[in-house]
Amino acid sequence: MKKIEAPSLEQAYAEAAREFGCSVTALQVEIVQFPSKGVLGLFKKSAIIIANLPHKPLAAVEAPNVIEDEIEAPISSVEPEELVLGDEFYEQADDFEEEGEMEGDFYQLSAQECADEVKEQINILFKDICFDINDIDVSVYDENTLLVEFTGADAALMIGKEGYRYKALSYMLFNWINAVYGMQLRLEIAEFLKNQEESISRYLINVCDIIDQEGRAQTKVLDGVLVQIALKQLRDRYPDRYVAIRSTRDGGKFIIINSYHEY
Repeated sequence: MKKIEAPSLEQAYAEAAREFGCSVTALQVEIVQFPSKGVLGLFKKSAIIIANLPHKPLAAVEAPNVIEDEIEAPISSVEPEELVLGDEFYEQADDFEEEGEMEGDFYQLSAQECADEVKEQINILFKDICFDINDIDVSVYDENTLLVEFTGADAALMIGKEGYRYKALSYMLFNWINAVYGMQLRLEIAEFLKNQEESISRYLINVCDIIDQEGRAQTKVLDGVLVQIALKQLRDRYPDRYVAIRSTRDGGKFIIINSYHEY
């Protein structure tokens, strides 16, 4: 019987199979701890299993000292045993059902439950930050999106020059929230997003005039935050047209708008 710890259950099973020199299907396994991604790399948990080999593989049984040519190797009729999971697996599976079922890689929580859980964890994550900010508020923006709001005396400092801190924070939070909960993110820091949306709305007036007259247009190259804002506004205004992001050779992003049959 061996205790195995690894980043994932798959790796733990593979390590156990190597330790015993057998296939995974021959093992008897009890899952002690399920792996967890944690929050932005924090509170991460490894997979821990207790593995045992109930029956030795035939290859491991010592054979008598005989001349190999004088006998025929017996043909094994032993079927490999099914992988046996311990009671803890089923107990923890019941816990998942109570706390929120899994579909794919996402917890099946309601949008409000996601918001409550993210709010608790994000405030733990930022409690020792050097900026003077209020408790971070997380609420439901729509059924697929969480609104995360940073306010306080130093909140604007978290935007950074030309929004570089905003973009980095938005990227990290989105990758956590989307990977764990399957939700989209709307990040607001000291009304930065609101101001950007107003700025894009003013810029798109001329673009929309061209679309209305000629049926097609494209925007200038836009920053990562702005291109997403522009994309949403244009798709809301022109639901019957093809609106998509395109990239320049140097990685810049812009939006094209035309009829679907021209795509």
